[in-house]
Amino acid sequence: MSGTRLTLTSVTVTAPDPRALADFYARLLGVPVAVSEPPRAGEPAEAGWAQVRTGEGLTLNFEYEQHWQPPVWPARPGRPHATQHLDIHVDDLDTAVAHAADQGARLAPHQPQPDVRVLLDPAGHPFCLFL
Repeated sequence: MSGTRLTLTSVTVTAPDPRALADFYARLLGVPVAVSEPPRAGEPAEAGWAQVRTGEGLTLNFEYEQHWQPPVWPARPGRPHATQHLDIHVDDLDTAVAHAADQGARLAPHQPQPDVRVLLDPAGHPFCLFL
């Protein structure tokens, strides 16, 4: 494409409690929550918006989803499915899985590759740790 530069800067993740999910990813990645905003008037206490800057140029935004249903992974007909997931490079898979679990993630029952671990964050989004 000529004449216009497009630069991906962030990914927005919907969640039933976006500020809590931002806290999880901040702990997982070892960075602070950069922005945390309270719910708007009329929204429940768990609503709001938050942002985590990874330090590698990518920002994770977390926004409230009123009608949240956790995705099922692997996908199954008629069930909510993940439309994206985060891939996180690690140096030591076993140590990274233990760290993620300590922060509140859980290992997905299905593991398709020996050098990748699929985990579920506290809201149920799948994410991968890989070597």
